[in-house]
Amino acid sequence: MWQQVKQRDSHADSPPPVLTDGWGGHREALVEVYGKVPAYTGHGRPPTRKQPVDGWHYTQMVKQRDATGNLIGVKVRVIYGDETTLSRTGDRTSYVERTNLTSRQMTGRLVRKTLGFSKRVEMLKAACIWEDIMYNLTRSVKTLRIEVHEESRRWIQRSPAMAAGLADHIWSIRDVLMMIPVPTNTI
Repeated sequence: MWQQVKQRDSHADSPPPVLTDGWGGHREALVEVYGKVPAYTGHGRPPTRKQPVDGWHYTQMVKQRDATGNLIGVKVRVIYGDETTLSRTGDRTSYVERTNLTSRQMTGRLVRKTLGFSKRVEMLKAACIWEDIMYNLTRSVKTLRIEVHEESRRWIQRSPAMAAGLADHIWSIRDVLMMIPVPTNTI
């Protein structure tokens, strides 16, 4: 995953700010993909292992649970960077969890314990791209609506693309299917 993020122009030199739960090997993966081998000082054996670079921002939010599984607290652990430069999202990971749940509900290939899994990575990528398009262009999101005081309606519904200024209306599926993508690269 981190190799794909690095291939994008905006994060070629250093990783973006990262907030994860306590699981996974993100620390090791970040060093493997973005780390640098220290310069040889001329003394002893030349260094060969990659090391983290200054300026990285990586935080873990580790949930603490009691014996019955109830959440009793959240511990914030700064892996790279310092607490003064990191933007805190509160003491919850609910935003990330909500996004993952929405993706699993909209894409049958991401549902746990299903027969609708993808045998090929290309098909999984295509399904995830379709889900991103549908979510951002064709769905109105309740938290993005704008309140207006008109007789006929109280709210103007907006999609994430409208909130970002990329669209002027909520698209229909027909609009999405009729759109002809224009290649952006010249290779």
